[in-house]
Amino acid sequence: MSARELRASLSLASIFGLRLFGMFIILPVFALYAERLPGWNLTLVGIALGAYGLTQAALQIPFGWVSDRIGRKPVMVAGLLVFAAGSVICALAQAPWAVILGRVVQGAGAISGVAIAMAADLTRPSQRTKSMAIIGSTIGLAFAASFVLAPFLRNAIGVPGIFAFTGLLAMAAVAIVAWVVPDPPAKQHAHVKVPFAQVLRDPELLRLNVGIFALHAVLMALFVVVPLSLVRAGLPPASHWSVYLGAVGSGFILMLPFVAVRRVARHERAVFLGSVAVLAAGIAVLAASADRLGPLAAGLVIFFAAFHVLEAKLPALVSKAAPPSAKGAASGVYSSVQFLGTFVGAAFGGAIAQHLGPVAVLASCLAITAAWLAVAWPMREPVAKESDTHQSHLPQAPNP
Repeated sequence: MSARELRASLSLASIFGLRLFGMFIILPVFALYAERLPGWNLTLVGIALGAYGLTQAALQIPFGWVSDRIGRKPVMVAGLLVFAAGSVICALAQAPWAVILGRVVQGAGAISGVAIAMAADLTRPSQRTKSMAIIGSTIGLAFAASFVLAPFLRNAIGVPGIFAFTGLLAMAAVAIVAWVVPDPPAKQHAHVKVPFAQVLRDPELLRLNVGIFALHAVLMALFVVVPLSLVRAGLPPASHWSVYLGAVGSGFILMLPFVAVRRVARHERAVFLGSVAVLAAGIAVLAASADRLGPLAAGLVIFFAAFHVLEAKLPALVSKAAPPSAKGAASGVYSSVQFLGTFVGAAFGGAIAQHLGPVAVLASCLAITAAWLAVAWPMREPVAKESDTHQSHLPQAPNP
């Protein structure tokens, strides 16, 4: 990678990391926090955890479309400021629907697709997988750090303080966008325009969109029930960090050969499908654990090893499959589906846990992952598109 590509990848990764650290850090502590407050139940916990995903899903495509026309940086700054405002609302609220409102406002800062598109703008096709791997690895590190630090921060500043802290992280990300991220090249909008409807119907992008929906639906549903399962296994909430550190950290280390070792990473179809199968295996171990600490920890290690690989691979595959002039739109669709999965997984996970119990949640997650594997199986070995007029399987529209 050139120095400029490395700077772009690291700065965009830091924006993802700061923003997603603030989102992830709520997962292991919120259910335990809300169960002690009046008016809360598991259904409302699930809705609160996933509510930001609903507005994320609704706005990723418009944000991506606008960024294709006015530029990535202004859209990213606006989205981060909205996210910070939602964090302040959550910090000041305790009633269920007030917290849910704050989460909805957080989600309105829908910049994930824009950031992925910007990474594609600032890197050559030959270096794009490395860039996405840096971003995906940073997301993994943010995930690990958030799960380890969440119990300590909950004890030190409380869950409202954690929400306020996420607002500060968003403001730090604004500064990185303004002063560290390189400006994208002016030529990025000079390609033949691809109809948006064709982006939606493209079979390779559809398979990837199904995948990110399933991955985040499963993640959110699991963390409606996993913190409570650890408590039933005899582990007090203050000690949950040790399990999360071991599981997420071990999973991250196990992930590295599949994204960092070129000989392995270049077999993208095999690595991708194998990771989906491993994800299903981790969920199966969690379902069979019967609230025993050892099997719970083992299931989480298996789950996170696959999760980290898929989180790194999916955006890189989207950037390869999307035509250059539609990368913002394609990334917006991808991110919309991702956050729709976040909302659906958390909301339905909470409702299923309340009415049918945690085993039913895990069984549903296993079924979703099996369906994903079936949908993903026909995927082709990915090839990067350097132009809209070469190596493209999307129909072309005349330049208006």
